[in-house]
Formats: sequence, structure tokens, C-alpha cells
Amino acid sequence: MLGTILLLIITLIIVPLVSFYYGTPLNETQQHILESMGVSVGIVVALCFLLGELTRNNSQVDKIWSIVPVYYAWHMTIMGDGHPRMVLMSCLVTIWGIRLTYNFARRGAYTWKFWEGEEDYRWKILRSRPGFSHRGVWMLFNLFFISAYQNVLIFLFTLPILSALQEGAPSGIGVWDIILAVLYTGFVVLEYIADQQQYDFQTEKHRRIAAGEDLGPYDKGFVDSGLWARVRHPNYAMEQAIWIAFYGFSVVATGEWINWSMSGCLLLVLLFKGSSDFSEEVSAEKYPEYKNYQQRVPRFIPGLKV
Repeated sequence: MLGTILLLIITLIIVPLVSFYYGTPLNETQQHILESMGVSVGIVVALCFLLGELTRNNSQVDKIWSIVPVYYAWHMTIMGDGHPRMVLMSCLVTIWGIRLTYNFARRGAYTWKFWEGEEDYRWKILRSRPGFSHRGVWMLFNLFFISAYQNVLIFLFTLPILSALQEGAPSGIGVWDIILAVLYTGFVVLEYIADQQQYDFQTEKHRRIAAGEDLGPYDKGFVDSGLWARVRHPNYAMEQAIWIAFYGFSVVATGEWINWSMSGCLLLVLLFKGSSDFSEEVSAEKYPEYKNYQQRVPRFIPGLKV
């Protein structure tokens, strides 16, 4: 796990540097917006770190994962004088943000004391492991990975919206923009279905446990029906697909399949690979049937056993 985390932190430095020097360079307007947004990102990083340290709840980034991208998108859109493609992209991010915030809120993630609420179970497990149990080590991990890495990544995967301001980019919304918007929305719908199936399963499982009823099909402990019978992480798969589709708007705007705004979706894919590795390690220890599920069902892509 430590090796994966170090790799992710290194890629956060290398990938953006390489991508920002690839293809058509940013113009003056884009650079100005980027510099302005950097201040906002820095403030968010600092707040998440301080709140995590003071409250010992390290899910501060989780609480804003679906909120700050909406702010970033609309802030850049306003600074970009409401370019039609930027407005469309901001509306799509807002749809995604509302849906994901709802899913997080119903699990008890938000309270009037916004720094409290549910903490991701994986942080508690990781804090107890050798190498992370030392207070100083965990503080550095909170600073560089939980707070800095994830918040910078959140900003990076919204950056394709700036490509609308590229020199020579189409001034209006075209056919490919509509196609990408439909794909993006479809991925959000599938992510909602996956999360709902997970929520329904876990709710009924815990209801039966509390009532002392026979667990029946819930005895295995994890959901493996519906979309979860096709891939082990349909919600993760759709989250990646959503931001890859979002990057597609930059391809339409720049005419370049690989451009400076690609780092966000690329790093997100790497993050979900590492995150799912850790989640599955925990699930395999907790649920005896999970290893058979891993052998039987692909991770992210149907038919691809990785």
C-alpha cells in the first residue's frame, strides 16, 4: 500500500508537468485563470489538512469531493466570460455533483458540525497498520496524500473546461459536444444505479442483522448482483468514465487527442486502481466468498479480468 501511495504522489508531480508542456501551450487568459484557481486549491488543501488533524476525521476531502469541482467549474466559466462550451460542461459537473453529494449525505457524511460525520473505514484500518500508526508519519500522509494529492487531483480533472478558451477552438457547441454530454449523463445515471444497488443491499443486510433475522442471500456480506455481477466496482468504473468523457470536450476544443489537460483523468484512473486494490484487500479479509467473486467478475471492464 505504501508503495502505491508513493507512486501516486510521484505521478501527481510528473504527469501534470509533462502534460502542461504537451501540445498547444496555454494562452494568457488560460494562464491567468489557472493561477487564480491555484490560490483556491491551496486554501482547500490547507483547510482539509487542518480539520483532519484537529478532528482526527480524515474524510474531509471525501465531504467536498462532489462539491468543490462544481465551484471550480463555474468559477472558471465566469472568468471565461460564460463561453457556451464551458457553461455546458459546468452544468454537467453540477448534475454529477448533486447526485454524488446526495449519495454521500444519506450515509451520514454531513452534520451541522461539517468537520464531523462518517469517516471512510479505510483510513481507520490504514492508521492501525505498521508504518502509519506513528503520529508524525500519519500527519505527513494526511498532508501530502489525503489533503494535497486528492485536492490537486480534483482540480486537475476539472481542467479540461479551460480548453474551451484555446486559440482556434470552436466558439459554439457542436455535434460532438452533444454526444459527449449524452455519454457523460449516461455514465452518471449508471453510477447512480450502482450506488443505489449497493445502498439497498447494505441497508437490508444491516436491517436483518439488527432484527436478528436470517441473512439469507445477504450472508455473503457484499453485493454481487445487478451491475455488481458485471464488474466488481461499477461505481468506480463510471466515475472514471465520467471524467474521461469530460476530457473528451478538450479533444473537441483543441483538435488534439493528447493535450495539456489530460493529467486529471489519467491520475484519477491510477487513483482508483490503488483505491480498489486496498478496498479489495480489506473485503477479502472480511468476507470468505470475496476471493471467488474476484476470480469470477472483472474489476472495471466487462470481459477484462484485471
